[in-house]
Amino acid sequence: MRPTPVDPGSVTIDTIRAARSRIEGVLIRTPFTKSFTLSSIVGAEVFLKFENLQYTGSFKGRGARNRLLDVEPGRGVIAMSAGNHAQGVAHHGALLGLETTIVMPENTPFVKVARTRDLGANVELVGADVMESAVRARELALERDLEFIHPFDDPAVISGQGTIFCEMLEDEPDLDTIVVAVGGGGLASGAAVVARDHDRPVDVIGVQTERYPSMADRLESRPSTAIGGSTIADGIAVSEPGELTTAILSEHDIEMLVVTEFAIEEAIAMLLEIEKTVVEGAGAAGFAAMMEYPDVFAGKKVGVVLCGGNIDPRTLAVVTLRGLANQGRLSRIRVELDDTPGRLALVSQLIADAAANVVQVDHDGLGSTGARSTVLELRIDTLDSDHADRVLEALRSHGLRAQLLDW
Repeated sequence: MRPTPVDPGSVTIDTIRAARSRIEGVLIRTPFTKSFTLSSIVGAEVFLKFENLQYTGSFKGRGARNRLLDVEPGRGVIAMSAGNHAQGVAHHGALLGLETTIVMPENTPFVKVARTRDLGANVELVGADVMESAVRARELALERDLEFIHPFDDPAVISGQGTIFCEMLEDEPDLDTIVVAVGGGGLASGAAVVARDHDRPVDVIGVQTERYPSMADRLESRPSTAIGGSTIADGIAVSEPGELTTAILSEHDIEMLVVTEFAIEEAIAMLLEIEKTVVEGAGAAGFAAMMEYPDVFAGKKVGVVLCGGNIDPRTLAVVTLRGLANQGRLSRIRVELDDTPGRLALVSQLIADAAANVVQVDHDGLGSTGARSTVLELRIDTLDSDHADRVLEALRSHGLRAQLLDW
């Protein structure tokens, strides 16, 4: 197992250009287009790089392919990953005829585990996070003489990821800022090297979730502020950033922003509704930062990498419903009324007259405050929060006890 160098000079614009030639024709050149709607929302020109459209659903195949090309033919490889690096290694390992083993955290979403196995990798679930999985992966590498493929702290991997930014700056050479999600820092490191080589200044801003701000803490030389635990952005849930990536980002003086889980959820829902594209939490982190820190980006031309789209369908469903609820477009209402004929019809008619739509009704005659009363819990479609308030007022104006419930 070759040691990981910590010389930031091991990744250069030349190694990135070489990587581009090596992976060309296997990894697609993804679209990089302006979103007029999102631009109007955040007050900046927003250009989206759709890396969620790669075959494995994320940018990780770029670095994996470039690194695997250095592996001796026929030798087995092993990696640790929360999902996207796993799929990149599994897919490109199979294309190159290499046997692959992936160690994934025990809480990895089922869709990522299943997809990694479908791509031909042997999967072991070990550890609470990627760093605990890494311990097992390195043990197996020694036991079985497998080549270890690090997900971010490797010059060849970083160089492969950097090819994204060559494409972005060719398509839009007058970008002011590039925004990337940061877990271990491989993607941001590639961005930093490419941006420095550009013929005009381009800022690179890294984004982390508040639950795992490990790189932000490291670059600021402060004690850990990590909350830990589960996160919607599992792809960047890294408790310990890379040594090489830290060196590169430090040398390039990269700014870091930390966003809330709520902002990431809101960004996922907004990208789905407005751009009609599915992104995972890490993939939405960049745009989440634009919404949470609008003053940082105001008036600038900003390239945002949608770095992955491998989100569990159940998680996506929950995020979508919560997004509608937060906008006041899906509301839960509790109505207590006399248990007499025609009262349910009255409630239905009042809601219809208020131009709202009932999508679900739960009728509980036993959970009321009295023997002659009953309780309804309704989910209704509304235009916004003001519309939901008007529905409540219509119900109350007819003597019905109605209240809005939290989700």
